[in-house]
Amino acid sequence: MTNYNPDIDLYLQEGCGRCPLGGTEDCKVHRWTKELKFLREIVLDCGLTVELKWSIPCYTDKGKNIATVAAFKDYCSLSFFKGSLLSDPDNILDSPGENSQFGRLVKITSVEQIQNLEDVLKAYIYEAIEVEKAGLKVETKTVEDYKMPEEFQERLDQDVDLRKAFEALTPGRKKGYLIYFAQAKQSKTRAARVEKHVGDIIAGKGLHDR
Repeated sequence: MTNYNPDIDLYLQEGCGRCPLGGTEDCKVHRWTKELKFLREIVLDCGLTVELKWSIPCYTDKGKNIATVAAFKDYCSLSFFKGSLLSDPDNILDSPGENSQFGRLVKITSVEQIQNLEDVLKAYIYEAIEVEKAGLKVETKTVEDYKMPEEFQERLDQDVDLRKAFEALTPGRKKGYLIYFAQAKQSKTRAARVEKHVGDIIAGKGLHDR
């Protein structure tokens, strides 16, 4: 195996260490050990270098992040940093979240699945490498591209301090609030979410800042 990295063997033995289950038999990594090893072979066979970043195997090309391989409760995955730019002819890529603009992942649940997809996975990996070499960028949405919930707009119109505080937030924090408020289906729920976070917005905090 090329680009051998002993840190990855330690990851396969002990897990990522990001939760209390690390180093125990209940660690999620141990549910998918065979699949994770198989994915490692496939990615390395495509000429990438493996490093341990964010406590998981990260595969790079000339220092540029291309993909990660990680374990979750119900599956393990091969995730592409710029997966939204891949053509995905076999329709195997999933978005890690409803509003994810960059990454896309392949959910793996068996060795047999990897065997059936091996050539396809390699094709996707090679495409991801070419995307990075070409310097392609993901066109991200701006704050203006996100819907402003009526309930939040009304609250901003009523409170000058709140409006100024929201305008002063970073684009990422603004997007987080707009997405969260708009996700509620009922108007009263959207209004309640807005009221709950008025103080956080005025304090300059993001949705998940504490």
